[in-house]
Amino acid sequence: MKRKQTWERLQELERTDKWYLSCGDGIIWAPPIPHALHKPGFWDEALVYYHPFAPLFSVAVVRPNGEELLLERVRHSWRPDKISVEWHAENGLTFLEERFAQPGGQFVSVWHRMDGAAWGTAPLEGSHLVGFTAQPGETVTDCSRTPGGNGIKWNRTLSDRHGEELEVHATFSPVGEFDGSEVVCAALRSEGSASLPHWTHTPFWESWRRQSSSGLTDQFCLDGVAEHGLVYAAVAIPLTSAQDSPVGFAITLEANEGIPKIAPLECGTTETDPAEPWIDFFESYPRFSCSDIYLSRYYDYRLYGLRLNRLAGSCGNVRHPAIAEGIAYFHVPITYSAQCHMWETRWARDPSVAQGSLLNFLDAQHTDGSLHGRLYTKHLKHTDFYHANWGDAVSAVSAVHEDEDFLVRSYKGLVRYAEWLDRTRDPEDCGMYDIVNHFETGQEFMSRYQAVDPNADRAGWQSDLKLKGIDVTVYGYQLKRTLTNLALRLGRADDSVRWKTGAERIGSAIIGTMWDEATGMFSDVDPRTQTRTNVKAAVCFYPMMTDLLSDDIVSRLLGHLTNPNEFATPFPVPSSSVDDPLFEADATWKGKRHNCPWNGRTWPMTNSHVIEGLLRQWHCGRRNVGSYAADLLARFVRMMFHGGDPTLPNCYEHYNPETGHPSVYRGIDDYQHSWVLDLLIRGIAGLEPRADHILIDPLPTDIEEVLLEDVIVRGKTVNIAKHGNNIDVTVDATSYRTTVGTPLRIPNE
Repeated sequence: MKRKQTWERLQELERTDKWYLSCGDGIIWAPPIPHALHKPGFWDEALVYYHPFAPLFSVAVVRPNGEELLLERVRHSWRPDKISVEWHAENGLTFLEERFAQPGGQFVSVWHRMDGAAWGTAPLEGSHLVGFTAQPGETVTDCSRTPGGNGIKWNRTLSDRHGEELEVHATFSPVGEFDGSEVVCAALRSEGSASLPHWTHTPFWESWRRQSSSGLTDQFCLDGVAEHGLVYAAVAIPLTSAQDSPVGFAITLEANEGIPKIAPLECGTTETDPAEPWIDFFESYPRFSCSDIYLSRYYDYRLYGLRLNRLAGSCGNVRHPAIAEGIAYFHVPITYSAQCHMWETRWARDPSVAQGSLLNFLDAQHTDGSLHGRLYTKHLKHTDFYHANWGDAVSAVSAVHEDEDFLVRSYKGLVRYAEWLDRTRDPEDCGMYDIVNHFETGQEFMSRYQAVDPNADRAGWQSDLKLKGIDVTVYGYQLKRTLTNLALRLGRADDSVRWKTGAERIGSAIIGTMWDEATGMFSDVDPRTQTRTNVKAAVCFYPMMTDLLSDDIVSRLLGHLTNPNEFATPFPVPSSSVDDPLFEADATWKGKRHNCPWNGRTWPMTNSHVIEGLLRQWHCGRRNVGSYAADLLARFVRMMFHGGDPTLPNCYEHYNPETGHPSVYRGIDDYQHSWVLDLLIRGIAGLEPRADHILIDPLPTDIEEVLLEDVIVRGKTVNIAKHGNNIDVTVDATSYRTTVGTPLRIPNE
């Protein structure tokens, strides 16, 4: 297969139906349901970490008499690094606007005149390019000119969804080659009205028209009898016949408190290539390509999703680089998805994001050993709690990056967490862990909770629910298995015995109590009676991630997965079985559509767990799961393309198991609540790093060609090329060969 340049991979993600842009450091422009895409600039909401900031600014071409040149959007094209918009003007001209985001919280709108003529020549003589905004007045302070007088700066107090405040410094400046002495800035306070991206709504329009061709009045008038209303601000660049290079505007958003400032793009330049940070990010990960266009495209799309939601760290409670769960109010580290990010980002050459995804939570660990469910930059209120598979995530990261300090820190924090779990969630010492509300599993509104409390769906985060959960018990088992191995490695033999004994107790409960021989299925347990609820849900397959299962148990679980009356829906795996009495495919729960129902929708999160379990069974020698695992992985990825179109990948929270239609009504795309990149590397290319060896064992597929290049595993460079059933592997300068179905083990020397 031809090796593509990284810029070509970015280009192949180009499409017309997206708009998210990211600075790559925690500041993004990703309005879930935008209202002003048809207008120039960035009027819709940005996020400074998780604090909403709106509007940013819009742009108008203003004639000498103050009237706006009417523009029609005729083309909108997106790719990860920029948005390109073609505007047709009423005077026959065509403009190209390029919007992009830069590290340091900067959003830029650069304009090109498409006919190649100088800006100020006919029919634009005497016109101006004007950037303008309308800020909520009661939140704005210290509005003034920037040093040099070519821009406007102000402070603004933002509030998050819990009312917690963050002060942000905003700078709005022109960019490009222009006569700075002729740039005019203005700011005026106004009574409140609709905040819309229309030049005619600003107070500058009237004064400009009244003064005929004199242009924008250089004035700052922020007085008034009250602060409420709007603060309008504008910057006008005269379009001259001597000017033939791009011009535009940039707004830079910097949090003032406890957050380091990253140097933004210098005012007056348009030469920065917005693709460069994206190219650097893509090249920090292995290259994956194959003859299945869906899998190849999705690998690069997942890289885009990771950088979109990247958090730079050194930001208050988010001390380490990490990945936010998604856009909007999900733009924070969340424990339930942090495990996924550790699996995905462990493949980067720099392990700081993979490690930071856990270390952030350990640094903020409660004194009782429990962990916050989410981390806000400035405060730790309303953080709740989610269960997570921390043990497997730490083992996965350390299999790729050997780092003693990370293991020591992880061990210390996870010991406290395991002791808290034992103390508060298994007080009976039965080896099974309690769920105490239906939100903390990340899987609310489903029958498994109703089985022990008919009012479970009506309670909030504080409830009296008690359910021994199969998923959280599997997480506990994997945690203690990991602590067993870490203790040995760190020279704590007595501790290792303690954790091994604890893991064995949990394992006995999973097989002895949570397994139902009659139905051939695992389930949750009612702690009041120590009996199984027998509610069939996708979490019932999570024990496949353990080393506890026999050949017979795996075969019987496979039977449920392939049964169309249970989990073999056209777009599997549904979160609840089709024959569940409360099963719904269309995101409703008891007649009402919900944001996050788990009574039948197909969630990428549960699919990741199920495929992970199948992949582990394949790698431990159970060849009967291989074909199904490969098919499920391919179908899972294909589901995440609008209408099956290979040019339109997506990643929504959940999907209809019958039609594959995503939860577009939520407006939350690119939700990093699963792991796919990792499954492609391990399942399709077959690279499985272990503590003492590298295993090469891809799933059996009909994919003719697979290339995995430039993987760094514990300092060694691994490359894999699959042609038909033949697999060629190089580890540094040593070559190996095997075939599909014949595992190859390469020692870590």
